[in-house]
Amino acid sequence: MFRFAIQNVLSRPMRTALAVLGMTVAIMGMVSLFSIAEGLTQVIGNTLSRAPGLVAMQRGAPIPLFSTLPKSWLLELESLPGISAVSPECWARANVIEGKVVVSPPRLLCGSDIRRRNQLQTGIYREDIVAGRYLGDADVGTLNCVVSRQIAEEHGKHVGDVLEVNGYELTLVGIYYTGSLLLDVAIILDDGRFREMARFDAETVSSFYIEQDGTASDEELLSRILDHFRGRGPRSWQAGALLTGGTGNPLSDIARVLDRAIKELGRPAEGPEQAGRGSRESPPDSKPTAKAGSGKSESSVEDDPMEVRLAADWAGRIDKFAEDLDLALWLLTSLGVFIALVSVINTMLMSVTERIGEFGILRANGWSKLDLMQLIAWESFLLGISGGALGCLLGWSLTIVVNAAYPHRFNLFASPSLLLFALGFSAVLGVVSGLYPALWAARLNPMEAIRRN
Repeated sequence: MFRFAIQNVLSRPMRTALAVLGMTVAIMGMVSLFSIAEGLTQVIGNTLSRAPGLVAMQRGAPIPLFSTLPKSWLLELESLPGISAVSPECWARANVIEGKVVVSPPRLLCGSDIRRRNQLQTGIYREDIVAGRYLGDADVGTLNCVVSRQIAEEHGKHVGDVLEVNGYELTLVGIYYTGSLLLDVAIILDDGRFREMARFDAETVSSFYIEQDGTASDEELLSRILDHFRGRGPRSWQAGALLTGGTGNPLSDIARVLDRAIKELGRPAEGPEQAGRGSRESPPDSKPTAKAGSGKSESSVEDDPMEVRLAADWAGRIDKFAEDLDLALWLLTSLGVFIALVSVINTMLMSVTERIGEFGILRANGWSKLDLMQLIAWESFLLGISGGALGCLLGWSLTIVVNAAYPHRFNLFASPSLLLFALGFSAVLGVVSGLYPALWAARLNPMEAIRRN
């Protein structure tokens, strides 16, 4: 029966090719789109594995770039039991590099407390130097910097060359490469000179990277830090804070938020009063107030000024984001799948209609309804699996081409499980597409089918 099905499919090459093409496009789109989500998960997973410590940021801030915390908390963190080292970090956008405005991919300035950074046992950038050296005590107060290999290659720079960033001439002393799209975007330099370049508030930092000494579990240390700072410092970060007041028109308010956000991210750091961290007020460092007659603070977990996140916390957020992304990708893919489904159904219906007489003769010669349905199911299965195999091959090839053409911007990953799922999905889709034509053909009386022919 399988050989008979192959002969029937090959007997109408043009119609078969069109049905296979429709399935190919749908499956290729599925593999290509879902490779974006898998690539993102892979990149973030590799990045998290490089940082086993804790990261403390302003509560609600999506990334350290938007976080603001008091610099004075550094000494308090270092004094807490269970902490071996703390590295404060300051982040800002590099708006202009070598006279060119930077939009995409983004480039970030990282102000590092060099001495404290080198006290960390795990140095993400320090351990990934591929040329030159990492920053040392001799670089404090200088414009020496370490940049990612992508940035160096983009501007044709080598160790010892000068890189102009936001109007300042930085000297490259080292080039690093981590292989992560999230990490290979930084220009790292001394904290003091960074604040001068970015007009960054002298009393604030973006985040703290915290290493444990092993005397307390991560959960215990996390709770200890949150309890110590609860009810103090800046409020939770909110995107709506960009507004100075509502207009009463929701669309207008949203437009103003986006406009202000774009200006904040794209404004060059020129002049002491320009946008940057210096334009923000230093966050208050007030102690929590307590209710009268009570020794406990009124503040709750929602009043925590900081979020201290473990890799597992990031993983949970990433899984939730990946689920939402997968849903969006399924909605985008469903259109192609629907087109492929209609294409195969149309092909099988026309094939069945043209062969009504043949089916009547087969029934008259002893074929059962089940035999007839199996024949049509095999034919639709062959259409689905052929289109699926070709679509998987083209989708996988497309991910390789995109990664090779844009290695610093994309990391698409079509895993074997994704390819197997897409292939199986196309086979099932093919069988389902032939179900209605098979039921319709099996319902016909043999003699009626012969007369119709």
